[in-house]
Amino acid sequence: MFEKWTENFYQTSEYPVLWRQRKRMEKEKPFSRLKILDATPIFRNTLLKYEALISGGADLIVGCSPLIPADSKILEVLSHSGISVVELKNVSFVPDIVLDCGGVFSSLKPNFGSVELTRSGVEFYETANFPVFIADSSEIKKIETSLGTGESYFRAMEKFGYSSWKSKRLLVFGYGKVGSGIVHYALKYGAMVTVVADFKGEIPKDSKIQFIDISEFSKIREAILSAEFIVTATGKKNALAFAEIESALTNSKAVFANMGVEDEYGRSVLETRVLFNKKPLNFALEEPTLLKFMDATMAFHNALGEKLLQSKNLEKGINPLPGVLENEILELTRKYGNVLK
Repeated sequence: MFEKWTENFYQTSEYPVLWRQRKRMEKEKPFSRLKILDATPIFRNTLLKYEALISGGADLIVGCSPLIPADSKILEVLSHSGISVVELKNVSFVPDIVLDCGGVFSSLKPNFGSVELTRSGVEFYETANFPVFIADSSEIKKIETSLGTGESYFRAMEKFGYSSWKSKRLLVFGYGKVGSGIVHYALKYGAMVTVVADFKGEIPKDSKIQFIDISEFSKIREAILSAEFIVTATGKKNALAFAEIESALTNSKAVFANMGVEDEYGRSVLETRVLFNKKPLNFALEEPTLLKFMDATMAFHNALGEKLLQSKNLEKGINPLPGVLENEILELTRKYGNVLK
């Protein structure tokens, strides 16, 4: 359905799992006559996720919200293709399955349940009275959030004119999936890396990285003032809003960027001081995360929707992920994907 907009940009080696999922669904039609509301961020590579659902017989409705990033050009593609795009306030039907992102559509009561894509949406589903899977709890999601998002920070920085990293001093706030991914690529590109995070007293050891605990304000101030680039990746709103370091941020000459969903700098740092006005920097790109890193995640999101239909013993609220399914997708990615290339 969307080949016109995708075939000139992607090779099947970039989405081996979604490609195989689509071929299987064309035969099995697991979503036949079911209303599937999909709220995945709307970008060009998301069209390949939609293709699999439509091939599986789904009556696809795309969920849109100011909280969900979207490419206006792809919204036009959906409109021209006859795919309904709705905001929560305009949902006048009961979906069979919700493939959600950030809990934006968590107030709906789907017939079979919901699959939440991100960690930020978990709190909205903890007391759900229908079955829920959390895709973000998987090892699969690390491919996207660590390798994929880490790579996209540097791709976005290049768009803003910063492409040379050899011996540059980079300060990273946060060392979870996103932060560690940024560090991985920073070392690969030859940067000098300092990481600030809540290590709970157990500071990692790596001769290539300087680690500072979030409680060590004097060291943090020194790191801020000596850094050439600063990026936040804590996943927490106002993570840097400490009076003890605000003056250092004000006097820093570094290039600021945010890779979190929320504003992690706080009010003392103006929007204009941070690249892309504090929004997640990779969303300044036409493809915020490359398809090869998104393939397994998007296929898993779809496949968990199938599991809601197939499983008879699911409980209300959040259910454990089916390990066999996750392993199958990881194996396909290892065998046919190119995430490490």
